[in-house]
Amino acid sequence: MIVVYIIVGLILFLLVMAMMLPGRYHIEKTTIIHRSVREVMDKIADLNHYAKWNPWQQSDPSAVGTITGTPHTAGHKYAWKGRKVGEGSLTLRDLDSKHVHFNLEFVKPFKSKASDDWLLEEWGSGDTKVTWSNNGEFPFPVGRLLGPAITKGLHKQFVEGLASLKKLVEA
Repeated sequence: MIVVYIIVGLILFLLVMAMMLPGRYHIEKTTIIHRSVREVMDKIADLNHYAKWNPWQQSDPSAVGTITGTPHTAGHKYAWKGRKVGEGSLTLRDLDSKHVHFNLEFVKPFKSKASDDWLLEEWGSGDTKVTWSNNGEFPFPVGRLLGPAITKGLHKQFVEGLASLKKLVEA
């Protein structure tokens, strides 16, 4: 009977912890790319280039990606499925001369939705200041319990992704 009380106590403790942890997150990283806004936009809004620079594809090379829709057009989509990266999709929501907005949906390891947003600003003479941000919610309770580790990893992956994008665009 003591074992049951310990298990129930542990479950209650984890649920209380999950309630106290943030339910939302925001990641934002910036870099300067020595190319025009148009050149940078082409690599971001055309998901045919996505696997060449995104850090998740590089962490799970066996992941299978499928691209549908027309580049630079709402509905253009990259869906993936892999052992390490799980399953999900990135769908172009809208864009203009300075912004690209995607809907990000995760199916596995757990269901979650996020907004993946890009701001491209002219910087100096011909360079582009690129700001990549991601906003989402952690599902209760597991997502919230894993949230601190997830956001720490995302910060690192955003830095790696921007460095890879910079290398691709400047090549």
